[in-house]
Amino acid sequence: MNRLLVSAFALALSASALHAQTLTAVLNADIRSTNPGVNRDGNTDAVVQHMVEGLVGYAEDGSVGPLLAKSVDVSPDGKTYTFHLRKGVKFHNGATMSSADVLWSWNRYMDPKTDWRCRSDLDGRNGLKVVSATAPDADTFVMEINEPNGLFLDTLARNDCGGTAVLHKDSVKADGSWDKPIGTGPFKLGEWKRGQSIELLAFDQYVSPKTDKRDGLIGLKRPLVKEARFMVIPDAATVKAGLLSGSLDLALVPESDVPDLKNAPNLALAIAPNPVRHGLIIQTRDPVMKNQALRQAIAAAIDFPELVANVSNGLGKPNNSPIYMTSKYFGEAEKQGFKYDPAAAKALLQKAGYKGEKITILANKRSSVPSFNTAVIAQAMMQAVGINAEIEVLEWATQLDRYNKGNYQMQAFSYSARFDPALGFEQISGPKDKQPRKIWEDPEALALIQKAMVVTDTAERQKIFDELHKRFIEQVPTIFTHNDLDIIAHNKRVTGVKPWASQLQLWEVSVAK
Repeated sequence: MNRLLVSAFALALSASALHAQTLTAVLNADIRSTNPGVNRDGNTDAVVQHMVEGLVGYAEDGSVGPLLAKSVDVSPDGKTYTFHLRKGVKFHNGATMSSADVLWSWNRYMDPKTDWRCRSDLDGRNGLKVVSATAPDADTFVMEINEPNGLFLDTLARNDCGGTAVLHKDSVKADGSWDKPIGTGPFKLGEWKRGQSIELLAFDQYVSPKTDKRDGLIGLKRPLVKEARFMVIPDAATVKAGLLSGSLDLALVPESDVPDLKNAPNLALAIAPNPVRHGLIIQTRDPVMKNQALRQAIAAAIDFPELVANVSNGLGKPNNSPIYMTSKYFGEAEKQGFKYDPAAAKALLQKAGYKGEKITILANKRSSVPSFNTAVIAQAMMQAVGINAEIEVLEWATQLDRYNKGNYQMQAFSYSARFDPALGFEQISGPKDKQPRKIWEDPEALALIQKAMVVTDTAERQKIFDELHKRFIEQVPTIFTHNDLDIIAHNKRVTGVKPWASQLQLWEVSVAK
């Protein structure tokens, strides 16, 4: 019996004693550090967000709102941001947070020695530059940027930036090296057993934002258990066994496990879409695929409800928009996608002058994405209207290399999460001469995307995104099929579980005794 299984069975034996006070969750790999936005990956970000907070954070709909700030004022010229801090917020060491702590944290992030992930996004190298940061009084922090930027607050809130967390200066040692996060989050760091587990202890002086509901990172965030423990268990079979036995309280699970877990008497499933987008990308400079009528024919040939149901075990819903379904900006326009119409597809093929040229769809067989299954179903639907579609299966590294070089006709491909739609569109758009991996290079679309990155007014941005979506559906530079799903299996004794952004959030979650 391997070490992971031994650990799982040991947990099972002690479960009754632990569950009264401890919530046990699962990570598929250990965290890299506890240093926000430094030496990080997705698991690191997910754990660290329980311990630290920034001035602003993400709401569930992907918008950015105040967190340690109670409000944010923006000057008429769009270049000065004044953060009014919440009063009475405590650090894990009992100290009261003030603007001096915000300024200390900011200066540390911008020090090259810190090696902060997001310094290049805010020091002018990528255009946006914080010209000054000041603390005029204990409750106010002011930042001035070089030019108006609609994504400034989004950058501060980003998970990979550690949320630009405000830290107490005792988080670092006397020599300036990292020690541990002394933040303002609902949990504080307990014991980190590398490769095994991360213990989080409830912070009894935590001051949650003034709201009556959960809302991503900016809503109600009370710690409702004395201890939360992330167990590092890479093996999916061990996780499944631990959930079924009751030794594990909750875990993100793949769609393939749903049939076995949904009928388990001790388990419940919480399911929600996330911003990851799956679909079929198209090389619009390819001699065959550059024909817009042909691309429109392919889109009309695909029965999206059937395809999505098949690749998601009946759990997903179609979404053809680059904007994910739970976004603040996913409106009526974004709901208007491609129309399944085989007769129209055949007519479009005639209009395109299609002569049966071979179209190759690249795919991979990674279990974490529906690449291969999407390719197989799309191929069958394309062939049904007379398109000569073939599949070439590659190792993921090879497929990614072909993507980066723009060397393909079609690929069954997935794009990682982007909360703001401007970033979602930018992720796929740009001049291919400079960036071969880009998909959509319509000059008018690129101008609209650039405008969306500057504009801050919500209504004006919505109009921009609506127009971009309309152009996208008409031009078919890519065919998005659906958003990914977060599936959390949890013991029925656990309440308050809510999937969001592919991260386990253990605040507002409790375990019955």
